Amino acid sequence: MRHRHGYRKLGRDSEHRRALLRNLSCDLIEHGRIETTVAKAKELRRYIEKLITRAKNNPDFNTHRYIYSKLGSNQRAKRNTKKLIEEIAPKYRERNGGYTRILKTRFRRGDAAELCIIEFVGE
Repeated sequence: MRHRHGYRKLGRDSEHRRALLRNLSCDLIEHGRIETTVAKAKELRRYIEKLITRAKNNPDFNTHRYIYSKLGSNQRAKRNTKKLIEEIAPKYRERNGGYTRILKTRFRRGDAAELCIIEFVGE
């Protein structure tokens, strides 16, 4: 049973799960909306909304370092950190959470996984 368990394992070990969330976060920041499974989207929502809240409340040097560490340590993460802090987070300055929206779309042919689109609200 998963009563009061803190997160979804997504069928992966911890390093693989961390890499998956980093890549999904970077894709979402770059494109504004992505299509993925419902379980991944719900876990991504928890991950990305914490980053947006941190970026909008105090966009200082330590925030840059924190978000960069959560998105990875490469050029892609550097670009996405800058975009998140300078472009995306200021849009939500007056909003208390709920920065993303999950829209269920279809069932994937092959394994019948339920797919959805996750996107930023107001884009």
